[in-house]
Amino acid sequence: MKKSIVALGLSFFSSMTFCQQQRGEIEASKLPEPGRGHYMAEYNLDAAIEPGAWLKVAPGMHAAFGSVDELYFRSEVPQIQNENASFTATGWKGERVNAQVVVWSPEDLQQVRFSVSDLKNEQGEILNKNIIGLKMIGYVVSNFPYGSKEASCGGSPYKTGWLMPDRFEAFERFDVPAKSVRPVWFSADIPATAKPGNYKGTIDVSSKQGHAKLQVNIKVQNELLPKPHEWKYRLDLWQNPWIIADYYHVKPWSDEHMLLLKKHTQLYADAGAAFITTYGVHSPWAGGEYGIEGGMIEWIKRKDGSWKFDYSIFDKYVELCMSLGIDKALTVYTPLPFSGTFRYVDEATGNYVDETWTPTSDTFSVNWHKFLTDLRSHLEKKGWFNKTYIGLNENAMDVTQAAIKMIKSHSKDWKITYAGDWNPVLDTALSDYCFKYGKEASKDEVMTRTRRGQTTTYYVCCEPAKPNTFLFSPPIEGRWISWYVAAHGYDGFLRWAFDAWPADPLRDARYGSWAAGDCYMVYPGGSSSIRFEKLREGIVDYEKMRILRELVSKSNNASAKKILAELDAHLQTLNGETEFNEDKLKNDVKKGRQLVDQISDLLTS
Repeated sequence: MKKSIVALGLSFFSSMTFCQQQRGEIEASKLPEPGRGHYMAEYNLDAAIEPGAWLKVAPGMHAAFGSVDELYFRSEVPQIQNENASFTATGWKGERVNAQVVVWSPEDLQQVRFSVSDLKNEQGEILNKNIIGLKMIGYVVSNFPYGSKEASCGGSPYKTGWLMPDRFEAFERFDVPAKSVRPVWFSADIPATAKPGNYKGTIDVSSKQGHAKLQVNIKVQNELLPKPHEWKYRLDLWQNPWIIADYYHVKPWSDEHMLLLKKHTQLYADAGAAFITTYGVHSPWAGGEYGIEGGMIEWIKRKDGSWKFDYSIFDKYVELCMSLGIDKALTVYTPLPFSGTFRYVDEATGNYVDETWTPTSDTFSVNWHKFLTDLRSHLEKKGWFNKTYIGLNENAMDVTQAAIKMIKSHSKDWKITYAGDWNPVLDTALSDYCFKYGKEASKDEVMTRTRRGQTTTYYVCCEPAKPNTFLFSPPIEGRWISWYVAAHGYDGFLRWAFDAWPADPLRDARYGSWAAGDCYMVYPGGSSSIRFEKLREGIVDYEKMRILRELVSKSNNASAKKILAELDAHLQTLNGETEFNEDKLKNDVKKGRQLVDQISDLLTS
């Protein structure tokens, strides 16, 4: 009996101990599931829609050229007719040509490796194999299915996810699990010194389970594409340098951070980047990203109430970008932060202070005038003033006009850039106007701005659903974007964002209410993507059309002038695009590229 009482007492005491809240306790409902097994560098949780299709695939390794305008899903048998073993492309000297090699098998493949040869023409001229790049394409989680028209700024209605091929990764060899696919991105950077002609080479794909030889044919035309720094296209992809420091767990703006930033930002420079994104205030977008943007210019309120400004971070970042060739424009964001608050250091206490300065208030005008006076002096000393824009973004019309009035009352010399809907009221006040796609000025109004010496671009963001560069967008949309730039008379394109990574960007592109891929186009490690390369292809198309237009205007070649007129007529049809049917976009771009190739050949002959 005594033993029972003791046991009961111990049981009661034990239950009281476990029921009592302990220090540091986390509720079970909030506790993340612990990981099981090894870290998965890439998720493999998808399932084939038609698993029976794999039963019709012959054993062994299959390798063929696919299309750069297609996505090849991890668990679906690739729809590649005749297992195309040959790739043919045409490019200018200085141009990059891309292809996609797809490897698949119904059984496990081990140690798949690629080997490329030099490319030779009939005269014995050689394009060294060092111009060729090969990147394995990794799969990333999306919150919308392929080609979705439902994407908006309000989040995804889906509870499920989808694996999308996008991320580039260097490789020496890789395995392919049974009943799965691995795409590889092929790129060849034609040297500026290459002799025109038809060059041929091979790609050997080998594994323990088989071998394939693929043929590469590149026709080099006589025209020369300038280096990206010399392109006229105004590319503006907003950058968040802090996210790189956060991801790698290094101190922001340390030597380690700057080295990482240099490799990372080189991708942007190599796409012809025009704009440097800088932040004159803390968190201009009210923390809408996974990693908050800090301010690059520290506002300090002295004990006597006067202001001083620290440009050390600003200078570091601008100088880094300019050293990479990004030196056409820099934007300072923004007199209108989304939160409406401004942060400064109170010199008396050493504390940060956040205050709200309404754009119509005297406080706003007085403080910003003092900042603009100091900023202008600093920019002029650096030689940067004439390429600097004060940036405004998607703000209500009354506060936008108040900010413009404040800036212009300080000095009419300030240039202002604004991203938002077209409004004629703002037209003449903005040196650079960037319209949201679908809320644009007419082409005639754009051309009027051009004649006045103003620049005009357009942008997409979390909307519209199409055209866009989401993770799930058909790849052709990324290239079509710049064909529309040419069609509508724009100077370039803007996109938020270049690199606002979520928590796990290598594997999962979902974040908050944003559509997957809306926040970023490139990956950690200075790694590109299908989406970024397709955008770059379109920019190159724009540059080629611009250069050909100049060459034809100086030429007496009647045939070239005739085909240029055909190209112009074709471009105008893009202004009426509303459906964004994937096949139609492919055909429209293909037709335009064929006309560009024909003009290039005629000017050479």
